[in-house]
Formats: sequence, C-alpha cells, structure tokens
Amino acid sequence: MRREDLRNIAIIAHVDHGKTTLVDGMLRQGGVFRDNQYVPECVMDNNTLERERGITILAKNTSAFYKNIKINIVDTPGHADFSGEVERVLKMINGVVLLVDAYEGPMPQTRFVLQKALEMGHKIIICINKVDKPDARCHEVLEEIYDLLIELNANDEQLDSPIVYCSGRAGTASLSPDVPGENLQPLFEKIITHIDPPEGDETGELQVLVSAIDYNDYVGRIAIGRIERGVMKQNQEVLVCSANSDAVYKSKITNIYQFSGLSKNTVDSAMVGDIVSFSGMENITIGETVCSVAKADPLPFVKISEPTLQMIFSVNDSPFAGKEGKYVTSRNLRARLMKELLKDVSLRVEEGKSTDEFLVCGRGEIHLSILIENMRREGYEFQVSTPKVIYKTIDGVQCEPMEDLFIDVPDNCVGSVMENMGKRQGELITMTPQGNRIKLEFRIPSRGLLGYRSDFMTETRGEGIMNGIFSGYEPVKGTMPRRPYGALVAWETGEAVTYGLYNAQSRGKLFVVPGTPVYAGMVVGYSPKQEDIPVNVCKKKHVTNMRAAGSDEALRLESPRIFSLEECIEFLEPDEMLEVTPKSLRIRKTILDHAERMRRLVKERR
Repeated sequence: MRREDLRNIAIIAHVDHGKTTLVDGMLRQGGVFRDNQYVPECVMDNNTLERERGITILAKNTSAFYKNIKINIVDTPGHADFSGEVERVLKMINGVVLLVDAYEGPMPQTRFVLQKALEMGHKIIICINKVDKPDARCHEVLEEIYDLLIELNANDEQLDSPIVYCSGRAGTASLSPDVPGENLQPLFEKIITHIDPPEGDETGELQVLVSAIDYNDYVGRIAIGRIERGVMKQNQEVLVCSANSDAVYKSKITNIYQFSGLSKNTVDSAMVGDIVSFSGMENITIGETVCSVAKADPLPFVKISEPTLQMIFSVNDSPFAGKEGKYVTSRNLRARLMKELLKDVSLRVEEGKSTDEFLVCGRGEIHLSILIENMRREGYEFQVSTPKVIYKTIDGVQCEPMEDLFIDVPDNCVGSVMENMGKRQGELITMTPQGNRIKLEFRIPSRGLLGYRSDFMTETRGEGIMNGIFSGYEPVKGTMPRRPYGALVAWETGEAVTYGLYNAQSRGKLFVVPGTPVYAGMVVGYSPKQEDIPVNVCKKKHVTNMRAAGSDEALRLESPRIFSLEECIEFLEPDEMLEVTPKSLRIRKTILDHAERMRRLVKERR
C-alpha cells in the first residue's frame, strides 16, 4: 500500500543555516496558521534554552498541508553535539531536504547528517538557503555540494537530486538562483513529486519502531515512531521487543496522537506511514519495537555514535550546600539523570567511585552544559568536575578521540590561530582564502579543544567561526597546554567587601562583587601567574580615630568578570569543581582547606 496522501521528510543542515526559519515559512504557507495570526520567529524552538541560544537542541515533529497531502516535517538540530537526535529521527522519514547556506556552503554537520541519510538510502532535495544575502555564491556552493555527495559515495539517483533556491526568512523558493521566488510552492512541489510516499502492508500485523521518547507528568512516557506495518488502535494490547535483546513483554496503548501543525490531536487509530506518538507504556525506550500480540517482529535500530567526553556529577558538599536548591540529595540526582537517559540516546550515566557521584558521558561540552543548565533551572543543586575525553584501547594502543575542525577567520587573525593549533597538536589539512577571510581545516584531538573556545573568540575579536565534528580515534598525541592563569582563592568564609576586593584586584581579575557570599577554597578570580594565590576578599578596614586626607574617598573597583556556564566549565582545572545551583555558579577547589591543598601539592611534586 502506498500512502499518496502523505510524505515524511526531515530538514537537515549545519547549525545556523536556517532550518527552523524555513519550517516557519512552510507552516505559514501550509495552512497551519490563520492569515492574521501572530506567530513568533523559530516557532519550533519552543524550549527556553533553544530560544535563548538561537539553536535547535531537540528534534521536533510538525506537519503542513499542500494540495490535500499531509507533509510530516521533522526539524532536526544542527549542532554536532546533538547528532544523536538526528541519527534516530532519520529512521522515521522517507526523504530529506538538505539545507545549505548560500555563503558558507557545506559545513561539518552537513557532512555528518548527509552521510547518515545517504547510508539509509533516502532521497534528497538540495535546498540552497539565504540566496538573498548580498554575499551569496549559489553556483560555487552547488559545486561544493556535488563534491561532497561524490565524496560520500552517493548513488546516481542521489546525485541527480532536484535543486531549490530558497530564502527561509522571506518564505520564497525558486528553481533558479537568478529568478526570485514568490512563495514556497516550488519546494512543496519537489517534496510531493520527488520524495516517495510511505509504503507498507496495511493488513499485516502492527509494527512500530520507537525513535523518540517524550515525557509528560500526567501520562508518563510518550513513545514516538512511524507505523511500518498494520494499523494501531486505541486501547490495543501489544508486545514490546528489541533487536538487541530476547526479552518480550506485553503492554497496552491507551492514547494515540497525530501531529497536526504545532499541536497533537488524539485519534482512535493510525495506519501505515503515519508518524504517531502514543502513551500507556511505562517502560518503553528508544530503539524498541511495538508489535501486535500475534507476532513479535523487532526492527533493527540505528547504532548511535559513542560519547567522547565525560564529567563527574556529584552531590554538593560546599559550605553553602542546600541553601539555594530544591533537589540536593544523591537520590534526586540519580533519578534526574536516569530520566534524561530515557530521551537522550547519546548520553551515558554510570555509578561513580562513591554513592554521591555519577560519571556522565556525552558528545561534547555543549551537550553536557545543556543538561547542566536544564537541571539547575529545574531546581537541582550539585557540582561537576572538569570535562575529560574518553580514551579507548585499540589493538593494544591507547587512543583518543579526534575531531575535524573547520575555522573561518579574518585573514589578520590566521597567525594566532595557527600558533594555538600547533600548541594543541592540531594538524593543518587545508587552507582556503575567501575574500578577506580564510577557511582552515584542522585535524585535532578533542582534548585540544577543551577550554579553547573563549580564547578563540578573544583572538578573533568575536569574528571567528569554529565548528568541529568527531572523526574517529587515533593514538594519543603529545601534551596540551594547561590553563595560562592561576586562581585567586578565598582565604576565609564570609561576605565579600569593597576593602577586601580592592586589595585583591591588584593580584588579578575578580569574579565577585561586594556582598557576594564566599567560602574558604572558593575561586574568586584569576591571576596572570600560573599559580594559585590566596586572597582575603572579606577583609574589612580597621576602624581608628585617625583621619588622613583622602582616606574616606570611595575605593574604585574594576568591573568583575562574570562567566557563563560554558565559560565556567572551560575554566576548570583538574583540582577544581563547579558548584551549580538554581541561583549561582561557583568555581571552587576540590580540597577547600588551604593547608591540606598545600600538603597535597608538595606530595605530588615529589
């Protein structure tokens, strides 16, 4: 059976190439919104963090209509740290719209998601976006896309993919870069004519592969997947099985939902090809197959790439523990991390050395920092260690994860970038001038990128673009430079005062302002010297009956450096931790007592 009334597609692209903006236009012109309805930009990015950061973190389902044909659309993340989201949703669709920026061309994540789509045999529509930019270079970018397709061993049909030139922001599409579009009709037409409708046996036994999990406090876990065979009915008894296990158990589908625009509508039944979400299964997980009770027939699930970075999450044991958070115990921490595992297939969580700590492994710094930020906003209080790469032993040799790093910088910044890449064991692959900018490609250990992003933005005065993607494992390279700064460490517990801060600021740059509660062992600033310096920011001026000219004038404090969460994580050294609460981010020494830290340091140097 072919569902001529249905198409299932995903929009794939590198970060910032305009996926979510294009989906906005498709929804507006696909009959989802009223003509006079107010719709915010990037309406699919409904997560608070997504709106703040301007990136898509979670893959989302929606649908539009064109000529009475329903088009299910999956908007996918573009950042490499969330590639696990992309890998699994590609199992739900029949074709992809490959979106490429008309200036930047194919980027690291473009290569990754395109390779996955080609491996699954999906049909492709090449969509060159942002053609209305003044520096657009459509013809050159198209050649770069063809080079990439050939490099990734695309078949003849995939090489002969249709090409559409779009402006997602203007909501227009055209079949020629020289002819401006009027609406998105050319894109809709290509989707209808080029992407195959879903096929399957409507009369066969039910078979649905679970590709995503949502969670609702009222109904529990909600599974999302495409019906491969048969018909799904409300209150239907089913079997749940997996291709990776012999275990089979019975369950029941209580509610079925179909995506219509931005909403989910309850339906009594759904058929072959429909992308549905359904509830009622308490223990359902990603990768399992839901079948009819008559036949357990599991479907294979895509192998998700392994995590490359690890951090220790532990119970907060600082002097301020429990003052700002709602969930502070190891039981709370374990439950929250296990809940995250249900919907994030790229994450790994293991028990730590003690009952109060957990080893959390992810795909990159941003992947883990998003989890940390979500947890603190939910009221969790905990502390995390400095991130470390995950080593592997291959054929008896210890290997480390490597990344293909793509850098785009003004030509006057190339020297400093090259120098830093050399220190971090980066190997230059290509160097391509483009106007007054230079595109560089390096192969570098993931270890070499830890803590580099903020330095890179400083080097390039905020004009540089840096994107990396995991490329495999290689034998461990040489040593990496450590943080070029020492820490200013609070000497005593109390409240930071102006007098104490004024005396401390001559030693380096401060992180705190007057009135900030501090404790002994807390990092309150950094010093240009590569050693830790104890400072007393709580020291008050002694009161005397002597007065001198100018003694009562206000002390002038320099503006403190306030770190974001990512900057805090990048700043951490192995002997430090980051205390995370809903209200505060505090960098601290793992050993708070100054004398004990000194004894440990002397012992390590022997």
